[in-house]
Amino acid sequence: MASDFETQARAANDKINARTGRPLLRAIGVGLLLGGSLLVSLLIIKELYMVFAGALVAFVAYELATALRSAGRDVPRIPTVVAAVAVVPATFYWLDDGHWWVTLGGIAVVGIWRLVELVRPSARATPKNVLLDLGAGAFILIYVAFMAGFTVLLTAQDGGQWWTLAFLIVVVAVDTGAYASGLAFGKHLMAPTISPKKTWEGFAGSVAAALIAGILLAVFMLQQPWWVGVILALAMVLTATSGDLAESLIKRDLGIKDISSFLPGHGGFLDRLDSALLSGAVAYALFLIFT
Repeated sequence: MASDFETQARAANDKINARTGRPLLRAIGVGLLLGGSLLVSLLIIKELYMVFAGALVAFVAYELATALRSAGRDVPRIPTVVAAVAVVPATFYWLDDGHWWVTLGGIAVVGIWRLVELVRPSARATPKNVLLDLGAGAFILIYVAFMAGFTVLLTAQDGGQWWTLAFLIVVVAVDTGAYASGLAFGKHLMAPTISPKKTWEGFAGSVAAALIAGILLAVFMLQQPWWVGVILALAMVLTATSGDLAESLIKRDLGIKDISSFLPGHGGFLDRLDSALLSGAVAYALFLIFT
């Protein structure tokens, strides 16, 4: 009896995995772990969000630098990760000044590091490749550290942690709504050359889920009128979808399926955070407008 049940359970799990294209149960487990860590960092001791965000930034910077190196770009990983992580506490304590200046300083440090590497006798690089390497290092600092810094900047504000939690919940609703609706009804591809699994039916599901989450969060968490929730929801739909497509475009150009395999069932950290990077900047702008 137990053997038959186990066989049926495994068969059902394999069917789900084949349908979704990933090990769903492991993906849910990883998602719950990340979500729980986020809640602890935001709701108990706000300073802990620096640890949470810093760890994520470190992983994303490392895996993106590694992916770019596999594509031929010589990006120094250690200084890139250190510079990216430095943006987090600088932004939390020095706000806008720390956000901008430490990002620019990090770009300079990574660039100088790459130029110093050319002094080695074994170094071989054309001027064009060196410029591309410098651009790749700057891209990581801007795309990962600077954009993630907006969530730190938002969290550091008085009451900002609630806006951070709200926009992240809406982003999760966007992803979940798109995933569920696309899986159930998806037929018409949105951008087949960039993301072959993204459909207009999934997009409609993301809008519906985001609107429900946004209105509820605006009224009951942020103490804002319902229409602020509508604005938040629609803004997050656009930014989350754009962020997901942008990361898909990066992976297509690099010729890879996932940025890394750090997260079972999810791929890499960037595969999970792509929707939130641009969204954080827009959420911070909305916070400044409505508070």
